[in-house]
Amino acid sequence: MPESVHAQGFEPHDAASNSKLNWLRAGVLGANDGIVSIAALMVGVAAATTDPAALLLTGVAGLSAGAISMALGEYVSVSSQRDSEKAWINKERRELEEFPEEELEELVALYEAQGLKPATARQVAVEMTEVDALKTHLDIELGINQEELTNPLHAAISSAIAFFAGAILPLLAVLLVPGDAKIPATVAASLIALALTGGVGAYIGGAPVPRAILRVTIGGAAALAVTYFIGSLLGSGTAI
Repeated sequence: MPESVHAQGFEPHDAASNSKLNWLRAGVLGANDGIVSIAALMVGVAAATTDPAALLLTGVAGLSAGAISMALGEYVSVSSQRDSEKAWINKERRELEEFPEEELEELVALYEAQGLKPATARQVAVEMTEVDALKTHLDIELGINQEELTNPLHAAISSAIAFFAGAILPLLAVLLVPGDAKIPATVAASLIALALTGGVGAYIGGAPVPRAILRVTIGGAAALAVTYFIGSLLGSGTAI
């Protein structure tokens, strides 16, 4: 029984940790999106004009639109996921009411698939069914905790905040740095921020940090280069 005790004792903790890591990764990705989107936008506009009013209007509009878009996208995505999870929960509840014996055998098979001996798997399945059949099936079959379903509103707000946190840096760099230093300062600040978010995201996910930093900074630099080129052409009056 040591294996099953170990699983019973540590799986919920691991699931909670994975949920928190997913939220952290989502936050890092949101911040990364904010950095790239607003930095590219501001560098492109700054290459075309140095008018402070135009830069401020562009930055605020881009930040607002980006944050709202992130929030709406996350809300729709999480709402769809939550609806699916609720449907699975209701389906599992009906199956337990209508086919209790079949569901018990299914649970036994699942425990056996995890490495328990047949007799042990049946004992565990029977005992866990007696404690809370629905919760056990949701956990083992679907990996769902019906008491910890993601809140779409919370996800939307978190995504908007993460985007805003990333976007504010390049926006401030363009607005506060004087003269010809605007674009270099924005590029430098953005690439440093991207390297930090890329490294943090890789560390959280257990991926190689240097590779992630290199990938995200190269991608960010490419985006900045493209928008700078387009802004320069438009600013010089050259037709594209």
